[in-house]
Amino acid sequence: MAIVCKSAAEIERMRQSGRIVRQVLDHVRSLVKPGVTTMDLERAAERKISELGAKPAFKGYYDYPCVLCTSVNDEIVHGIPSEKRTLKAGDIVSIDCGVVLDGYYGDAAITVPVGEKVDPELQKLLKVTEESLYRGIDQARVGNSIGDVGAAVQEHVEAAGFSVVREFVGHGIGTRLHEEPQIPNFGSRGHGAKLREGMVLAIEPMVNSGRPDAKVLGDKWTAVTVDGSFSAHFEHCVAVTKDGPVILTQ
Repeated sequence: MAIVCKSAAEIERMRQSGRIVRQVLDHVRSLVKPGVTTMDLERAAERKISELGAKPAFKGYYDYPCVLCTSVNDEIVHGIPSEKRTLKAGDIVSIDCGVVLDGYYGDAAITVPVGEKVDPELQKLLKVTEESLYRGIDQARVGNSIGDVGAAVQEHVEAAGFSVVREFVGHGIGTRLHEEPQIPNFGSRGHGAKLREGMVLAIEPMVNSGRPDAKVLGDKWTAVTVDGSFSAHFEHCVAVTKDGPVILTQ
């Protein structure tokens, strides 16, 4: 499948869908507290997406049942919201949301601490993961390579003593949720596809406090750390422009 470069008008449309994703995530973040279930967050997100005039991107995608992915503690990505999963003080929850508006997709993720008292090492995990996202975004420039993005993420994460998940990667995005190219959060500078003006990338570091290994549970969706360590996930959609990277999910 070829890499699709977008026009300025298409990027503007993606900015609209990106803005809705951000509003949904901001709303859901405000609801995260001990005693709330991940299904409570799901219902709130579904209402907000509808209210903002968009459609959920995840629900029904390969039969995925929900509008959010809510991944708690050792869950890396694709955790399914549930009435049975109640958030507790000291947990962390990754919230991943995608929408489609007028045929164009937006996709972003945040990881949120639950309650006031979160272990300092987990606070560091969240901080480093989010920083690594911005290190990757800074490399999303015309003439750079996919490897430059991944290397920037990997270098920052590993310097802090954490590890980058290998099995799940970022992706191109546009009129489909997942387009070429894949965007690993690891790699070698100068390697991989060259970045061109008009490419839009969903850059999404998934970072473990322990080893990088992942496995998928019996529900066929939820990916967890093999060693039970905690995992954080942050994501933005970024347009590669002649003036540098532009974040569409601010």
